[in-house]
Amino acid sequence: MRKSSKIKRTSKVSPPEFPVRLNKYLAAHFPLTRRAADDLIKSGTVKINGRLAVLGDLVQASDKVETKSSASRPVYRYFAYHKPVGIATHSSSPTEKAIVNVLRLPVKAFPIGRLDKDSRGLILLTNDGRLAGALLSPDHEHTKEYVVTADKTVTAEQAKILANGIKIENYRTKKAQVTKTGDKEFTMILTEGKKHQVRRMCAALGLETRDLIRVRIENIKLGNLKVGEWRELAGPELAEFLITLKLNRN
Repeated sequence: MRKSSKIKRTSKVSPPEFPVRLNKYLAAHFPLTRRAADDLIKSGTVKINGRLAVLGDLVQASDKVETKSSASRPVYRYFAYHKPVGIATHSSSPTEKAIVNVLRLPVKAFPIGRLDKDSRGLILLTNDGRLAGALLSPDHEHTKEYVVTADKTVTAEQAKILANGIKIENYRTKKAQVTKTGDKEFTMILTEGKKHQVRRMCAALGLETRDLIRVRIENIKLGNLKVGEWRELAGPELAEFLITLKLNRN
């Protein structure tokens, strides 16, 4: 039998959210639903500042919340970030703003996948190294949705070509879902992620991409998350995402 280990977390929730109910705090800071958090509290394994916690307890910003785990497992955390234009996700030069230097998260996390510097929208960050292979492998064909604005009218024929796959350099893209939403605007759902793929696909048809925003990765949506803001994934949303990727929570 493995010895129990203690996992400590100091609150990083923004001050306006305090005081916060303990079950909500646990659901936000650990891979738990609120119901699971209630069960954990009732099991007598949660402490606030060294005191045994009970249902209904409130957590203050200065409190130290502590829980015991039955095994020495890492606590994985997942974040959705609305990346602004001008922020580099990987391999930034000394003159570029790198996402890991701009974004302040409660734990050290790294971006999953890429979103080029001139594009904006949803990118996921985590300390779970399993996520990269599970989400990015071309064999799994996980969906990502983009809203694209071109420099000129996008015809129905061009939208059809993009949907059926187009040759960019020596590669033919997989079929995609393309829906015109305006004269120069359309949505595109891809199941692959080649470098600058959307821009290169448009360029192959003589279209210049004026604006590109990623609005969804599988069931994780950008929603009303403002540019430069982030939120932590938890509860049913996180559970569905991990099930889709065939991963357990920890």
